[in-house]
Parts: sequence; structure tokens; C-alpha cells
Amino acid sequence: MNKFAMYGKLTAHPGRRDALVQILLEAAELLGSAEGCALYIVNVSDEDPDAVWVTELWRDAEAHAASLKNENVLALIQRGRPLIAGMEPVKLRPVGGKGI
Repeated sequence: MNKFAMYGKLTAHPGRRDALVQILLEAAELLGSAEGCALYIVNVSDEDPDAVWVTELWRDAEAHAASLKNENVLALIQRGRPLIAGMEPVKLRPVGGKGI
């Protein structure tokens, strides 16, 4: 299985989480038709008011990398970057399970 998964924890600057969530939801809508994107879910934490988690599943790492070259995706990244205080990406290789 060559699928590529990623969990990303983004920590927004205090009070900026909802604005960051809106940009990430725009990304989710944009990626809905992206080649190779099977899943892009934006999550918030009830325990951490500044944390946003993004769950991604791609056909492969190359499809994910290609999405980051899309000019619309790059524009969203530029809009979101000033809202982000920190990032913790976790890259994974799925090996099986429901929904894969």
C-alpha cells in the first residue's frame, strides 16, 4: 500500500483559531476535487482553544506534494500562515483498516 497519511496539529495564536479553521475549511473544499486526495478533515479540540488538527489521506506522497504546488492552495497557505503560532506535522504510512 502506497497511501500517504498525515496528521497536523496547528496551534493558532490566541483568539485566532476560528479564523484559521475557516481557511482550512476552504482548503478542504478546494481539495475535494484534488487528484489523489481521499480525506481532508479539520478538527478542533475541546481541551485546547488554540489547537486545530487536520487529518489527511492521499493516494501517495507525490499527490500530496503536488497539491502544495497548486496556486490556490499556496494562496490559502499564505493567508493562514500569520494565524499559526506552531505546527506539529506527523507523516504516516497507512498499513490497513476500515476506509482505506
